[in-house]
Amino acid sequence: MIREKSLVAYKNRPALVVEAGEKITITVSGADALKVRKKDIEPLHPGPCTLFGLDQEQDSGDPRSAWELLEENTVSLKELAELVYGEYTPRSAWLAYLLLKDGLYFTGGPAAVRGRSPEEVQQGEQRRLGRQHDKTERDAFLNRLKSRALRLPEDRRFLQDIEALAYGKTDKSRTLKELGKGETPQDAHRLLLDAGVWGLEINPHPSRFGLSMVSAKTAVPPPPWEERLDLTSLNAFAIDNPWSGDPDDAISLEGGHIWVHVADPASVIMPGSPSDLEARDRGATLYLPEGPSRMLSGEALPLFALGLQETSPALSFKIALAEDFSIKDCETAIVRSWVRVTRLSYTEADEVMDREPDGDLGRLSALAAGVQDRRMRNGAVMIELPETHIFVTDGRVTVEPLTISRSAQVVRECMLLAGEGAARWALARRLPFPYISQEIGDIPDSPPAGMAGSFQIRRCMRPRTLSVKPGLHWGLGLDAYTQVTSPLRRYTDLLAHQQIRAFLRQEALLREDEIVLRLGAGEAAAYTAMQAERASRNHWLAVYLSDKKESQWDAVALESRGPRSAVMIPALGIETLVACKHNLEPNEQLTLALSSVRIPEGEAVFIPVGPKA
Repeated sequence: MIREKSLVAYKNRPALVVEAGEKITITVSGADALKVRKKDIEPLHPGPCTLFGLDQEQDSGDPRSAWELLEENTVSLKELAELVYGEYTPRSAWLAYLLLKDGLYFTGGPAAVRGRSPEEVQQGEQRRLGRQHDKTERDAFLNRLKSRALRLPEDRRFLQDIEALAYGKTDKSRTLKELGKGETPQDAHRLLLDAGVWGLEINPHPSRFGLSMVSAKTAVPPPPWEERLDLTSLNAFAIDNPWSGDPDDAISLEGGHIWVHVADPASVIMPGSPSDLEARDRGATLYLPEGPSRMLSGEALPLFALGLQETSPALSFKIALAEDFSIKDCETAIVRSWVRVTRLSYTEADEVMDREPDGDLGRLSALAAGVQDRRMRNGAVMIELPETHIFVTDGRVTVEPLTISRSAQVVRECMLLAGEGAARWALARRLPFPYISQEIGDIPDSPPAGMAGSFQIRRCMRPRTLSVKPGLHWGLGLDAYTQVTSPLRRYTDLLAHQQIRAFLRQEALLREDEIVLRLGAGEAAAYTAMQAERASRNHWLAVYLSDKKESQWDAVALESRGPRSAVMIPALGIETLVACKHNLEPNEQLTLALSSVRIPEGEAVFIPVGPKA
């Protein structure tokens, strides 16, 4: 029977019974009175007693001798207290209860305490010695970490929780918590850098987004034999940046027709196949400064990339233009083909255009200019902001500004023609098909010229929409549009190819609901890849700038935001905010000095030092 003023245990804490009844009222040190059930407490001493003094230190008794006397017999908590402490008082009862909960020598409950077997006690003592040894080692490690005197690689085992947090594989770190530091990936990254565990070359961002830095593993077989139109007599040009390693589109001119040839991996990658599922999970090739992680396995490139072999299989789009440079109704054809492709860099293609203005590339340039004018008349917007190519070779970061070339504009217009033609082709045949649209943005009536104007227009752009329903793509000035020119590196393009090829082979088409599911999964994965690419670029830019403190950079004002202004640094291809003493005018030129770099955050801080000279 539980009495008033008796001592009980409640949630392993001492408590005093204030009132006994159907519901028992207790007080716990430092807390208000509680009403509890009888089963929620364990009687320790009948009292009368108080909680005062229970926590005071006193002789710890001799629990081992009591255990040896008790052997494996069963006694009450009262008898255990008398065996260990020589008396049964509220204080000795509470200490005996703590011995019971400690579990080394005794087990059971207050009503029936049993001594553990010698084997159990020996195992428990060994575990405690091991834990004490581990604690001693860990305390020594923490001291070395605080003093930046780690012993590597021996201390690496203690750093696993920090590295896991830095890589985004967990959201907690015991070590950072013990050091009193924040438990964020950035805090973990900073400590690893400061302690010399990580070098600047480690880029944790893809891992934080759950992405692999290794290309797809699922093997892709070679294309099967099938009837293909022989277009090898056409001059076909795959034009790209010199570092591009996966050319998946090329352009040709035949009379008044523009041909856009596209790599044809959909000839072997069927919907729902292992390679299709892996591509969908990746969404897109992950392009990092240290190298790409490809959406398709490495063996797919020599099989399908255009121009890597003497002849290449392709899916070719034949587009006829009207006098106003619009696509002639019902005159887009899509065929399976063989093409012979010449690879050119943008610089090389520009040189060919200058040298041969009446050649295929020269005439394609004139047609592309007309197509662009037509889009602009339809309300398209052009955003021209500086971009850079960042790449890492043997740990060395290089930043190269990208220049706008005539051939890049030709390629862009031809790719847009292919997307517009494919959308119209699918609409004419009423195919379930992936389309891309964009609603009209709130463009300012009179945006400023130059970079500031492009910056303002970009801020007004609404996100694109992928759907099985066609619609206006306002930003491109097109009534219907899709993307079909990068099936080696974009899953949604591969999906469009799968549907086109199924129609050409007169096979079962994917239903609209199936396309919607695949679009959603592929686009979500591609968005994640884009975020990882952006974070990785910021990381490597920070690394590039880490040894350039106080270096000066030309900048262009984009927009004033109170005491801070958004500016563009063209040589780096980055936008940043700087604190200015006065509002900057759009496109005003100024000079910035690099103040500091925070590599864990991928941030660089610049301060104005004067107008541009």
